[in-house]
Amino acid sequence: MIRLKPLLILAVPRQFPGERWINIGLRCLHLVGIAGISGGFLFTLAEAQWLPFWYLAVSSGVALSLLYIWSTALWLVQLKGIAILLKVALLAAATLLPEWRAGLFVSIILISGLIAHAPGAVRGYRLI
Repeated sequence: MIRLKPLLILAVPRQFPGERWINIGLRCLHLVGIAGISGGFLFTLAEAQWLPFWYLAVSSGVALSLLYIWSTALWLVQLKGIAILLKVALLAAATLLPEWRAGLFVSIILISGLIAHAPGAVRGYRLI
């Protein structure tokens, strides 16, 4: 683990040309996916109607997370990374507790908005 630390936890995050545009593109795809799955979570539409959006939301969310972790694994202990892990836990709870789906989905959206628009010092705050 000691040898991996310099590769994972960087003082200055890694970057590559075009990274910002890839990030923006993935975020846009993620928003489309989230908008599409809202029908299933808020209005109990048939799964066939929102499942393609589910795949889009999950795949773009995983890609974004991997991009952030590649940039620096510190993301996992910063408030912005922990918020993502919390949202995944709430999403898992929503699949296990269908009667709470709408409320949990709205909670996920609220967490997203709060973290996305919080000052950089708040988003980057390290809990560990």
